[in-house]
Amino acid sequence: MASTAAPSGLTFDTITSEAAFARLAGEWDSLVRGMPRPSPVLLHGWLRSWWRHYGDDAELAVHVAYRDGKLVGALPLCVTRRYGLRVLTFLGGDQSPLADLLVDEREGVAVSAGLAKRAGTTDHDYADLFGLPVNSRLGSAIAPSALRMIERAEAPVLALDEPWEDLYRRRLSSKKRAHHRRRRRQLAELGTVGLTIARTREELAPALEDAFRLHSLRWNGRPDGSRFATPTGMQFHRDAIHALADVDVARIVTLKLDGQAIAFHYYFLLERRMYVHRIAFDPAFSRWSPGMVNTLDAIEAAAAEGVIRIEFLGGADRYKLDLADHFEPLCQAFGLAQTARGSLALAARLGAIRMRKQLKRSRALRHFYMEGLAPARRVIGRFS
Repeated sequence: MASTAAPSGLTFDTITSEAAFARLAGEWDSLVRGMPRPSPVLLHGWLRSWWRHYGDDAELAVHVAYRDGKLVGALPLCVTRRYGLRVLTFLGGDQSPLADLLVDEREGVAVSAGLAKRAGTTDHDYADLFGLPVNSRLGSAIAPSALRMIERAEAPVLALDEPWEDLYRRRLSSKKRAHHRRRRRQLAELGTVGLTIARTREELAPALEDAFRLHSLRWNGRPDGSRFATPTGMQFHRDAIHALADVDVARIVTLKLDGQAIAFHYYFLLERRMYVHRIAFDPAFSRWSPGMVNTLDAIEAAAAEGVIRIEFLGGADRYKLDLADHFEPLCQAFGLAQTARGSLALAARLGAIRMRKQLKRSRALRHFYMEGLAPARRVIGRFS
């Protein structure tokens, strides 16, 4: 797509090569940091790593805006092939929580409108954009009739507006706190309990390998949807975590027993916000709740670094509900159909989502969806 000009020195372009995207590194991250809810998985190093490992069958379509030669806006997209269709997605695919338009806070609506318009004219059949916040810039820039937003994840949030110790006592009952203390004592009775907090390249590399092992033990072949410990997923994370270490964003807190890792909490720290990314524990120790113990340690470590907000992301898991104080949901947006077959595929996707929501709302059918349909979902997950 050719570059276009607008009044007052504002120009638009579309990046279609990795080399051109690499040249944006110097200015890109400042736009991410200026987001209302800054997304660590939109940082340039993370996206470039994702493209290296998952972009083989896709085409870059990163729309950018410049004012007098300075990058003032961006929309990181790519076109992937799915069942013979060209699907417009965020760069980062379905692992893009809080993905959205990136716009310099000093700019007006012209940048958002211009980038949204270019997204709509990309060569694709339809758009499937996961991770948008409810009040997203992209959603505001595109008419609801052209892009339908559907809430897909509750995304619990906790505001750390007081010292963590005080908040912990206020949020959790004395019974819960006593339960946590008891679990710590029981773990200590099994051996020497240790905790490591990795944040440098040298520290993160071995911590990540422990995380892969624990994740595989925890899920043991069951679908978790993350692809975290798949061969490609492991190569991607080894690459990406180095990029995030360079900007001091990645953290892995590991709980150890007699020197062996039994739980990990992998999170990002960006603009005084903690973003939970992956957690897992060795199921051999499940009766002692190492995952919860380690999560509390991770939050304490983040609070010590000055975090003022925790984004748990994902669904409303029990441990998140115990700690969070409100929800700020994430959405999946469908639309921008450019072809007849894109419109048909779009209608099918929306119908499937409606059916899945109905199944989940029914207590009787929920078990069937989670357990009975698990083999089918595993197969579908390989192709989606």
